[in-house]
Amino acid sequence: MAEKDVYFGTGRRKSSVCRVRVKPGSGTITINRKDYREFFPCRQHQVVVEAAFKTTESEGKYDVVARTNGGGITGQSGAVLLGIARALCKANPALEDRLRDAGHLTRDSRMVERTKSGQTGARRRFPFSKR
Repeated sequence: MAEKDVYFGTGRRKSSVCRVRVKPGSGTITINRKDYREFFPCRQHQVVVEAAFKTTESEGKYDVVARTNGGGITGQSGAVLLGIARALCKANPALEDRLRDAGHLTRDSRMVERTKSGQTGARRRFPFSKR
């Protein structure tokens, strides 16, 4: 198989980053050298990873190899989704409209709000005491 049949995509979500390689194949999804069902035991995260293929009706047509780090499992599953969607766009530019309409090509910019000084959290304050 020629190197030109491999498509790359980078996904980010919260503090997670994922590098994805997509190539035509039998539909295996590998994340950090594990099957994605083993890496994400929760069904909710498995559905997120599969979403781009369901949207484009290309289940079982591409093999995915992903390397992800940082953050937690929710951020990592979202990062994998964005990386897969970007790689599928490079593989077949005709799929971009469907992926964009489903919201898979939009980077979710929500991050954890920082803790402010003089408070116990981002918004929570110490109890006020008059005396």
